[in-house]
Amino acid sequence: MVESSLPSFLQILYRNTSYQFWALQLIGWFGLALISFLSLTLWYNQQGFAYIAHTLLQSLLGVLVSWPLRPLFHYFWGRSVLARFIAGIGGVLLCSVLWTILRISTFMAITGEQGLWNDFGGWLFGSIMIFSCWAAFYHGVKFYQLLQHEHENLLLVAAQNREQQLRAAKAETIAHEAQLKMLRYQLNPHFLFNTLNAIAALMATKEVPRAGSMIVQLSDFLRYSLDNDPVRRVTVKEELAALKLYLNIEQTRFAERLELEFDIEQAAEPVRIPSLILQPLVENAIKYAIAPMEEGGKITVRVWLDKDYVCLEMLDTGPGISSSAKAGNNVGIGLRNTVDRLYEFYADNHTFNLESVPSGGLKVYMQLPLEKTVR
Repeated sequence: MVESSLPSFLQILYRNTSYQFWALQLIGWFGLALISFLSLTLWYNQQGFAYIAHTLLQSLLGVLVSWPLRPLFHYFWGRSVLARFIAGIGGVLLCSVLWTILRISTFMAITGEQGLWNDFGGWLFGSIMIFSCWAAFYHGVKFYQLLQHEHENLLLVAAQNREQQLRAAKAETIAHEAQLKMLRYQLNPHFLFNTLNAIAALMATKEVPRAGSMIVQLSDFLRYSLDNDPVRRVTVKEELAALKLYLNIEQTRFAERLELEFDIEQAAEPVRIPSLILQPLVENAIKYAIAPMEEGGKITVRVWLDKDYVCLEMLDTGPGISSSAKAGNNVGIGLRNTVDRLYEFYADNHTFNLESVPSGGLKVYMQLPLEKTVR
């Protein structure tokens, strides 16, 4: 703001309207004394002490005579325009008459000249002009101060609104991140429960080495899952590395019954996507397409670029999807959380489809806005 860039004494003057009034009074009236000296005293060759003293004295009298105009204008400030105009005219005429009488009286007393009352009208005309300018200048300054005050109020309101908007945006961001973290962390207990069941089943059949291997692989996957911020996006390459940590566990569990195929376009590897977005889809495929089938099945993961989007596709060789599930009913927690997370990340700027493949199986298709790693 303007005030903060001023020296300390000017800041006091800027804030206090009474100080401003008296500063302008002294500058204005004694500026008039200087003009009178240069235009009249010197012009009429009246450089004597008495004439110079009167020039200064009439300005001092002007300061005193004009002072009552301030409370008068202040009193009528909130009234109608007509009332203010009448008060202004009356005040200017009264002060002009009084100042003219004082000027002539003091001039004759100091200089000894006589007979100046005959020129009262000429002196009064000059007084009226000066006090009219005083009144106009006073109103101009007053309106300027009001304008500055309104401007500062608008800036204050704008700053408060901006602060409220920032607080609201911050609160919305915190809520958004909390929602993402909740959705992501819901997957971990769900997955952990299934994996621990599998380990317990291996222990029950005395397949201790396989169970021990699954425990090590589980710890690797959980470490990766917990170390990554759920709000942060990871590259496709990092996402696939995490997916393979999970699939190592499942391959230990299903062995040759689980067949995997990856078809990843190299240009898509640096693209950023939400972390662990593929894992619940693959877990869903294993639960419904691999585990129930005695002969097992195949899961295919494809990633490619399509203009300004990255496309991710997961296919399995299971029974496909029912019409009720496709309509949004009877969908597992993994798929529901995936849909919710994608909406939190991208709102409506993404595509997520489930459909049965004619040859058998389920195809999950995602199209996400392109976001490459900044290097």
